[in-house]
Amino acid sequence: MATSSRKPRPGLTLLVFLIVVGLMYTIMAVTRTWTPRLGLDLQGGMTITLTATNREVSPESLELARDIMQQRVDGLGVGEASVATQGDRHIVVSAPNIQRDDLVDLVGSTAQLAFRPVLLAVPAGAAAPEDGSGPGLPTAPPTASDGEQLPIEDVLAYQPTAADYEAFSNYTCGDPVTDALDQPLVACDTLGVEQFLLGPVAITGERIDDAAFGIPPNDLNYVVTLDFDAEGTDQLAALTQQLVSNPQPTNRFAVVLDGVVESAPTTNVYIPGGQAEISGNFTADSAAQLANVLKFGSLPLTFEPSQVESISPTLGGEQLRVGLIAGLIGLVIVLLYAFAYYRGLGIVVLGSLLVAAAATYAAMVLLGSAVGFTLNLPAIAGAIVSIGITADSFVIYFERIRDEIREGRSLRSALQTGWVKARSTIVVADMVSLLSATVLFILAVGGVKGFAFTLGLTTLIDLAVIFFFTKPLMLLLGRTKFFGEGHKLSGLDASHMGVSRDSLLGRRVRRTPRPVAKEA
Repeated sequence: MATSSRKPRPGLTLLVFLIVVGLMYTIMAVTRTWTPRLGLDLQGGMTITLTATNREVSPESLELARDIMQQRVDGLGVGEASVATQGDRHIVVSAPNIQRDDLVDLVGSTAQLAFRPVLLAVPAGAAAPEDGSGPGLPTAPPTASDGEQLPIEDVLAYQPTAADYEAFSNYTCGDPVTDALDQPLVACDTLGVEQFLLGPVAITGERIDDAAFGIPPNDLNYVVTLDFDAEGTDQLAALTQQLVSNPQPTNRFAVVLDGVVESAPTTNVYIPGGQAEISGNFTADSAAQLANVLKFGSLPLTFEPSQVESISPTLGGEQLRVGLIAGLIGLVIVLLYAFAYYRGLGIVVLGSLLVAAAATYAAMVLLGSAVGFTLNLPAIAGAIVSIGITADSFVIYFERIRDEIREGRSLRSALQTGWVKARSTIVVADMVSLLSATVLFILAVGGVKGFAFTLGLTTLIDLAVIFFFTKPLMLLLGRTKFFGEGHKLSGLDASHMGVSRDSLLGRRVRRTPRPVAKEA
């Protein structure tokens, strides 16, 4: 029976792997992103202390507010945000890569999220408030007044009064507003571009079960998707059934948070099932922001910022310098040991570590842009620990090759059989590290997550390097005279491993039989 075996092509494997690493740097060049996002301890950032103004603050409501703020910050991808309760009415939020006003607005939005039908919409054309706050944002939190939400039929039947039109004419973007469920509202969008007269609240944010963003199949633009509960589904069905047939601008509804219109989409279809989709000229950031507003818009307490301060990266920069020196010392020690014990094979160690470092750096930069990964001091510690994990893989492979040679195999045969026997050990060892990193990432909080994430990332990169760089490189070097014939400096010489040179090269030695004396 005929059998076929695939001939190893280490040169092709090595080339493809290097092309993949090169593509990562090509993406960095196209996006002009050459440095990873730095964490709060390295880059600096903002810390804001929020104080609950409610008369009674329960531990449960404070913890719920903390969870919502954490999800808001994490949802925007600012990375390594720390949100913690302090005392019985304070929440401290620390985040890098974000400006002061953005952080205050992000975590301090306290009004109930609401959907209101649009009664009138015109270009705002108003100057920014003299106090310096941005256009379209109220100078103070909206004043809440007593009032219960009207039935959806009453909301849809509401007609603006002369007083409503007068309030609309006298309003300037940035003026304080009074937000009541059963009353109309005059508001502007977040950019101060459009001014709206809105009807009473049709749906509250409590009726939203989930909100997400993404690009649908066969489409090129971001959309925001919403899922409503049973009551919200009925309200949305009634709202869209009437608005879809209204003329502009009364066929629109506004998503209002803290007296600001976050979005005012046009109703194109009747939505009976409680699953809505908002489309428009969204970017990834704007779609994520709207989805976060819809999903985490309501806070159980009212907060005011009591302290806002900048965090200097000076101390972190000094710790970074010390950490990098420690990592460099560890790398030099590993290389010195490799060259001293494995001689010429130290070139393989050096090349593999350099490729692993290049791939790790590119992955950190690209993940910073894609998912908001930030490089902090614990993450750097994880990268330093990974040097030992990568060195373990080399030792396992090299020692397995040497064992195969001592057992009588030729050098070229040992390169293949040694890999087969070392492969499972390397994979199991790396899987243990990967599992540890995964569990630590799930259970840890704060900066420790950065250590776990980086440890897991570098472990995966170690597997890729050992499979697609180290192993094919060893096969190619085995075909050279220096390594393939066991030069004394190659690390594969016969005397160093206690075998004969003929055995190393796979030569069979013929022995001349002894002459036998014949009897006379």
